[in-house]
Amino acid sequence: MPPTPTMTTENSTNTSRAEELKTLANEAFKAHKYSQAIDLYTQAIEGYYRRGAAYLAMGKFKDALKDFQQVKKLCPNDPDATKKLKECEKAVMKLKFEEAISVPGSEKHSVADSIDYHTIGTSTCSSFVSPKVTSVTVLVALMAVLAVYVRNKAAIAVAVAAMAMLLVVWGTSWLGGFKDSVFTKSRTIDLDVEPKYAGARIEGDVVTLDFVKKMMDDFKNQKSLHKRYAYQIVLQIRDLLRALPSLVDINVPNGKHFTVCGDVHGQFYDLINIFELNGLPSEDNPYLFNGDFVDRGSFSLEVILTLFAFKCMSPSAIYLSRGNHESKSMNKIYGFEGEVRSKLSDTFVELFAEVFCCLPLAHVINEKVFVVHGGLFSVDGVKLSDIKAIDRFCEPPEEGLMCEILWSDPQPQLGRGPSKRGVGLSFGADVTKRFLQDNNLDLVVRSHEVKDEGYEIEHDGKLITVFSAPNYCDQMGNKGAFIRFEAPDMKPNIVTFSSVPHPDIKPMAYANNFLRMFS
Repeated sequence: MPPTPTMTTENSTNTSRAEELKTLANEAFKAHKYSQAIDLYTQAIEGYYRRGAAYLAMGKFKDALKDFQQVKKLCPNDPDATKKLKECEKAVMKLKFEEAISVPGSEKHSVADSIDYHTIGTSTCSSFVSPKVTSVTVLVALMAVLAVYVRNKAAIAVAVAAMAMLLVVWGTSWLGGFKDSVFTKSRTIDLDVEPKYAGARIEGDVVTLDFVKKMMDDFKNQKSLHKRYAYQIVLQIRDLLRALPSLVDINVPNGKHFTVCGDVHGQFYDLINIFELNGLPSEDNPYLFNGDFVDRGSFSLEVILTLFAFKCMSPSAIYLSRGNHESKSMNKIYGFEGEVRSKLSDTFVELFAEVFCCLPLAHVINEKVFVVHGGLFSVDGVKLSDIKAIDRFCEPPEEGLMCEILWSDPQPQLGRGPSKRGVGLSFGADVTKRFLQDNNLDLVVRSHEVKDEGYEIEHDGKLITVFSAPNYCDQMGNKGAFIRFEAPDMKPNIVTFSSVPHPDIKPMAYANNFLRMFS
């Protein structure tokens, strides 16, 4: 929905101010007030620079380019401004190229539908030959014998042509993964994972606890999961998530507990620590991870495969909610895309992007606790039914309910205000109170912001921010936290924890070089 006049973004304010400063600087220069002109130009440059950097952080390269062009105009001989402008131009050119070769949405096919993990391996695990293959082979053999017996040139030519056709069919079928041909049986022929692979293995189609434990141990020792099993996990989770509504209701029986975690951001070793402190996910120890599983931390692939594997193992053991970083634009900038491309392949980049669009947007626990990654809305009167009705199977839009769910933040003042992020909004305690009353709820739990203690209680105790990535990006020094709720009273019990050591791979190791230049 369009922003209201009272919700003019901070970026718009900065731009207007920058334009005003530039005009004043021009007037000062004409009046030969050079010292004043320099000061005003400097302030104007800073305004454009800051907004350009903000646009960049949100993946809005075209908007960022316009601001850096203004910076270049105001300081044409500054080598730093020239360098940043050139890099920004490259990013926009790449974006335009990708748009030019992209397939229109109405014609685009799911990358998941083109993948069969059974065909990923080195050798067949079965000597099965279909009746169709046997029939064709016997027929060709008989024709060859007949041709030799009668010694007729025409018969020999027919036999040779038939054998050539058979070889073509064999070759085509082999390259095509044994599908859609005379060699197809009731299911695709399985290929074995190479014997030298010593990592975790899924036996058949079922993800087990033993597999997940072995996979996590391998990840801790910086070993990789075979692509076959990575595909299997991600394809299975896609099917599970697609079947869920945009808002998921969770029931915690009396006497049982439920744990909510905030942002993890690729900090795999801190995720393992959460499980060591609070137990592994299971039907008796269920979790909700509230978005931003990936980006920034350089073990994002390990995090997402672990969470997805637990969900495949037991769908009621773990719930997953989408964050603003489960999106193409964020992943392209903040490291997940580069990490996946480095550790797996380009196909996996597309597959994860598709699966992220299937993640639910919000959860309600025992009809009391509303859990969402970002926050609340720019209008009053939003009902849970409105959230359930959101068509979430897309990249996050720049406005509307879905955008605000992923991006908004609480503020200490009453009412609503512009977002410090340039997208979404800030909302006060009165907004939170009305939303809870309208939907007969008791509490909002959200994440999305680093907090010194790993959490913060705001809005008269009606809103809790929980953040589960301690010492965020190896530099913030914050604690992490998770919240345990006990049914039936569902009162929050907050547990904090410190960071643990990890291998010497720095955060943002896979991030866009362009972003690091502006950091």
